[in-house]
Amino acid sequence: MSSQCLVFRNGFVVSMDPELGEIPNGEVLVEDGVIVDVGRDLGVSDAEEIDATGMIVMPGFVDTHRHTWQTPVRGVLPSCTLDHYFAVMLGQVGGFYRPEDVHIGDYAGALEALHGGVTTLLDWSHISNTPDHSDAAIQGLKDAGIRAVYAHGMPTGGEWWMLSELNHPEDIRRIRETYFSSDYGLITLAMAARQPGNVNDDVARHDWALARELGILISVHVGMRLHNLHYTPVKAMHDLGLMGPDVCYIHMTDLTDEELDWIAESGGKASIAPYVEMLMGHGPPPTGKMMARGVRPSLSVDVVSSVPGEMFTQMRTALVYDRILEFTDTPDEAFAPKLTHTDVLEFATIDGARSIGLEDRVGSLTPGKQADIVLLNVNAINTAPMIDPIGTIVVFSDTSNVDSVFVAGRAVKRHGQLVDADLDRTFRKLDESRNHILGEGGLLPDWASQSAAV
Repeated sequence: MSSQCLVFRNGFVVSMDPELGEIPNGEVLVEDGVIVDVGRDLGVSDAEEIDATGMIVMPGFVDTHRHTWQTPVRGVLPSCTLDHYFAVMLGQVGGFYRPEDVHIGDYAGALEALHGGVTTLLDWSHISNTPDHSDAAIQGLKDAGIRAVYAHGMPTGGEWWMLSELNHPEDIRRIRETYFSSDYGLITLAMAARQPGNVNDDVARHDWALARELGILISVHVGMRLHNLHYTPVKAMHDLGLMGPDVCYIHMTDLTDEELDWIAESGGKASIAPYVEMLMGHGPPPTGKMMARGVRPSLSVDVVSSVPGEMFTQMRTALVYDRILEFTDTPDEAFAPKLTHTDVLEFATIDGARSIGLEDRVGSLTPGKQADIVLLNVNAINTAPMIDPIGTIVVFSDTSNVDSVFVAGRAVKRHGQLVDADLDRTFRKLDESRNHILGEGGLLPDWASQSAAV
């Protein structure tokens, strides 16, 4: 047997594979970073043993849309509106970013994701102010050791965002050739595209054609109150012939029923960010509307300038918002909700993998998939005693329960601590980056200014 062989023992396996289901006191065998067997008493004796006693063994979470570059200004807008966010983050703060700020943002942000059990994220990187900024983002993801889809976006600045006549930066061709000649690495490429309305029709045609020429996923925000400007972005995509199964639509909070139908009919994918959608006023998360059309949505963190960077918040927010809608619609009937705890855990794992084209690699503990595995300590004061493991994950757990995290069989967190991460140095760099970015914009709090001076 390979020297790179692990067997996870004595845990409660929550596989997210319908054929395997849940296995109390189960085992997961990993060889060369790939899951090769899941079950009870696998009979393996010549492998490194990972003792999962008192833990749930589960696939890593998949975050399908995160602006990881914003990590150095975490909390700058803790309770803002969408318009305020656009004005501050894209209209002002983003312009002060240096490549080194992008690097520490993506590096520290990816470490934060791993710390919380997120083994895969789509990094929606609309900070491509120069090629050096893009290179720094990719390097930050690589240095952290996370599995990622790097979604190359445009620079910050208003000229890129409202009926823009500027095509997606051609630098994406260099990035494809330099970093992503293969589609099977730990990090893969996507396009962070702008919806019609943010760009004119000719630019939309150009950008979609460019992404399809490169053979990459298209991830695009849609809705978000552009309808208030009498613009229907998905209708425009439909009329332009742009829709397809290679498009993942984000938010969708104010789309018409017809537009939602077109997403479903075209095989489109869906990413919702329920916490930020309600916080900033994007509109109601369309979870139930998508499920009614047979589209399984995924979950995403979105803006780490305003939102906690873990998936427990997203799962719980998605669950309770849709549940109260269902109850409100039928107040005089017995409450038999359609959305379940299992649904939202699927959104955060296997449905997330499907939404970004990685379902053959991650999202469940299925033999043949990559060993992206999380050990969740449920023998803890906030989770014990366990009755329903899925309920325990969704309702009671938080990042403190994430004991160990493996990406392609490599430990990136063990016994509650990130592996090979110099956090003191990381925190210093985050402080330096925050002070530069917010200092340039006149947004640095007085206490931070005084600390920086010292």
